[in-house]
Amino acid sequence: MKVLLTGANGMVGKNILAIADQHQHEFLSPSSAELNLLNAESVREYLNEYNPDMIIHAAGIVGGIQANMAEPVKFLVENMQMGLNILTAAKDAGVKQFLNLSSSCMYPRGEVNPLSEELILKGELEPTNEGYALAKIVSTRLCEYINKEDSRLAYKTIIPCNLYGKYDKFAPNHSHMIPAVIRKLDEAAKAGLTEIDIWGDGKARREFMYAEDLADFVFYAIANFKAMPQNLNVGLGTDYSINEYYQAIADVVGFTGSFKHDFTKPVGMRQKLIDDKKLKAFGWTYSTTLTAGIKKTYQFYVSEHCND
Repeated sequence: MKVLLTGANGMVGKNILAIADQHQHEFLSPSSAELNLLNAESVREYLNEYNPDMIIHAAGIVGGIQANMAEPVKFLVENMQMGLNILTAAKDAGVKQFLNLSSSCMYPRGEVNPLSEELILKGELEPTNEGYALAKIVSTRLCEYINKEDSRLAYKTIIPCNLYGKYDKFAPNHSHMIPAVIRKLDEAAKAGLTEIDIWGDGKARREFMYAEDLADFVFYAIANFKAMPQNLNVGLGTDYSINEYYQAIADVVGFTGSFKHDFTKPVGMRQKLIDDKKLKAFGWTYSTTLTAGIKKTYQFYVSEHCND
């Protein structure tokens, strides 16, 4: 198939393209200059010119708690505009298959874990990333509506857990937890620091999957798209505490100091673990352990000198 991949320059997009040559598909991977997802007319013109068989929508404005809290308007408006533009243009162009990448942050903050696909819009969202979550909910629902109106259009959504890995962002104010902690502890080890702070009590639990595993899933989904559920969680089905992540990263980067907890900082949801029953029934499972994933990500960080 001819597959249009949005967000080809992001972490998920780069991991997909890194293994694309192992599969028999032609990938269109335009830059934001070539395909401006915030411009509806630009999107329509691109689809009419290149006529893809399938679209994988992996583009988005992403960041950790700090970025989400600092720029909620950007996270809501731009993510929603991109989703609406690419989905409506794809529908009008008659693109038959659409794989929408959402996020587990769109699940209600107060629900009992693990979080199943049926919980979307069943409760209040986590305030620290509400704008981003709302945008993801809109795209997810729109996929459902398009398929409901025209069953020939298979527009489906995967809901990954938190991700990390090669091509991640390591900038202090814009990165997610694992890359941020890798940089933080690496710099601390090199500077000979003996103590590092952790936001909150460190007992909040998170589920992080190595991004290369998600890329592997994407190709599995392409090959088995008809059998894939409308909405599908993609993750590990197991989680770790923030304290455990810090220690695992410290062991890899060589930080031997101690940790102190800063109780004045926000921590987000206490737990965010996806229910992987449907994923297992679909026949896919991850392959990279936490330690192996951290080692590969740290090697990438060191080799690429991601110190911007």
